[in-house]
Amino acid sequence: MAGASTLNHASIAANCIPFMNKPDSALRGPIAPRRPSHSQHHGIDRSDEYAWLRADNWQAVMRDPTVLPQDIRAHLEAENTHTTAIMGDSEALQGTLFAEMKGRIKEDDASVPAPDGPFDYYTRFVTGGQHPLFCRRPRGGGEETILIDGNALAEGHAYFRIAQVAHSPDHKLIAYAVDTKGSEYLTAKIIEAETGAVVEAEVTDACGGIEWAADSETLLYVWLDEEHRPRKLFAHTTGDAHADSLIHDQTDPGLFLDIDQTQDGKYLLLSTHDHETSEVSLIDAAAPETEPRLVAPREAEHEYSVSHHEGRLIILTNSGGAEDFRIVEAPADDPAPANWTEIEPHRPGRLILDVIAFKDYLVRLERENGLPRIVIRRFADGNEHEIAFDEEAYALGVSAGFEYDTTTLRFTYSSMTTPSQTYDYDMATRERVLRKTQEIPSGHDPSQYVTRRVFAPAKDGETVPVTLLYRKDTKLDGTAPLLLYGYGSYGITIPAGFMSNALSLVDRGFVYAIAHIRGGKEKGFAWYKNGKRAKKTNTFTDFIAAGEYLAAENITSRGRIVAQGGSAGGMLMGAVANMAPDLFLGVIAEVPFVDVLTTMLDATLPLTPPEWPEWGNPIDSADDYKTIAAYSPYDNVGPQAYPNILAVAGLTDPRVTYWEPAKWVAKLRVNATSDNLILLKTNMEAGHAGASGRFDRLKEVALSYAFALKLARQS
Repeated sequence: MAGASTLNHASIAANCIPFMNKPDSALRGPIAPRRPSHSQHHGIDRSDEYAWLRADNWQAVMRDPTVLPQDIRAHLEAENTHTTAIMGDSEALQGTLFAEMKGRIKEDDASVPAPDGPFDYYTRFVTGGQHPLFCRRPRGGGEETILIDGNALAEGHAYFRIAQVAHSPDHKLIAYAVDTKGSEYLTAKIIEAETGAVVEAEVTDACGGIEWAADSETLLYVWLDEEHRPRKLFAHTTGDAHADSLIHDQTDPGLFLDIDQTQDGKYLLLSTHDHETSEVSLIDAAAPETEPRLVAPREAEHEYSVSHHEGRLIILTNSGGAEDFRIVEAPADDPAPANWTEIEPHRPGRLILDVIAFKDYLVRLERENGLPRIVIRRFADGNEHEIAFDEEAYALGVSAGFEYDTTTLRFTYSSMTTPSQTYDYDMATRERVLRKTQEIPSGHDPSQYVTRRVFAPAKDGETVPVTLLYRKDTKLDGTAPLLLYGYGSYGITIPAGFMSNALSLVDRGFVYAIAHIRGGKEKGFAWYKNGKRAKKTNTFTDFIAAGEYLAAENITSRGRIVAQGGSAGGMLMGAVANMAPDLFLGVIAEVPFVDVLTTMLDATLPLTPPEWPEWGNPIDSADDYKTIAAYSPYDNVGPQAYPNILAVAGLTDPRVTYWEPAKWVAKLRVNATSDNLILLKTNMEAGHAGASGRFDRLKEVALSYAFALKLARQS
């Protein structure tokens, strides 16, 4: 059956796509033509045979995918047809996996209501619905008002996502922003809360963040330019036909621009930042069109964030050599660094992740020895306590909610075996009330699973934390296949939280593992710093070390490991496939950032200038060029026996453009010396996050998991 489907695809490729060469074999897949493009940087010549896959009109494609040049579209569709044909023998399995994962979702689920003044706000789903409903009811109970019906709004759109929702301080208006292409260009709209009547059908067609000012009439929004960069902050007055007022124009393409609000609602926070430097200005929420007031001027590698508390600012900062951050305070009317007074010192190895300033309590989320914790400080006397947890590895999240004068802190807890639990914690009485436990309708018995934290020795003597999940009855004698997930960039920590989808692999004998490699912040800020720029290869060797350790410990064996990562984690996938191909049975690379050198050399792409602090600037620096060229997955593809590879892309992805995985697969296919599978699946109607519906997304997960299971059964 699979063979027939594959042969049919070969015929399609030969007869309907004249620009393509016929594949060498039905299993090999489409062979993209080579059209060398030459460039020179720092005296180094470079040739790129597949640069033509980058559409010259890529900006237009982000807004309208139908304008993609036909030769590129034909190639991507041929790749999709090939992937469908090769995976045809797993269609029944994909259907089973989809049904299992869907069966673990409570279809009529709802969030725990969050109080704000006279109302409780929450989201809920309806049975069969793909998108959330945003709702409210009188505080403590009463008749529900559906503010936004995501399912109704999604009708007629191949892709639909509600990106942001904000209610006005007087609760009369609702602003929300939607994405209908997957390109993250948002359209903001304003409606009446009680009636749903449209007040403003379209505030802007290229918006980022949105926040209401205190007057409940002024909506501040971030405007994105044609390069998809957050460029300007505007103030829009509801019902006013005049042009929106420009509050700030960010002309540096290397910086992101965000708008936020303090917990007490007194200030709007204008933030400009890259991945290692930040600058915050205060906007009086009662006078939003006044000049923003700078807190501390931008200084290279100084990161800080701001809260407001009773006339003073609470500032989380890494200044003064506080690599893992410290907390200071300053008068709000004169917040210059000269007036900063320390209230929580830096402690090496204890990374402070976030702070929330309530009226009577300061909450901080921190991590030490790889595990998060919540610490509560009473402002009145400085007395502190922490919220304790028992499991060996777990994930924590805190929610600030809408209110400032409250003693209630909401947090979520989960582990690899424990479904997510939502608690309300009284910071005064220290009473913890369970408000919700994630329901698994098809059933889940945590006692049948084991979660562990082990440490893999890296080549330089460091130890890499690895979180494991497996069934109690899984034999750890080297025969179990293992899925090893990794990310390792931007300081992002991969939590050891509950993932119901992973149970579909674990219940079939897989061990599920997360490698907490350098480039994240699992072991403090230094863990991040030692996995970026000139030290980026630590990320890759850590991941390889984790796989080798798990094999040496008989948790799995070499050649039984399927690696998985997405975005910058997809770059990791490409790098380890080049560096240690025999360690892996397969590689699943989702929206993979694999053409690192080309992208960092192209200052016109949306994220390139802001990304230079993370990777280096190969345009200006020969050293950075050589560093990136030495590991960039696409540039280092060569003749060798690659593992089986599945790459997944999104046509309208502004973060990792579709042509990166397309070029990578094209180059892999002509260089691979083995008969292993090399597959590319491009979602032609979505971007970086894949399909937008909660069930449609599961079909993409089912494809990846079916790929892993197919390999494990055939090996």
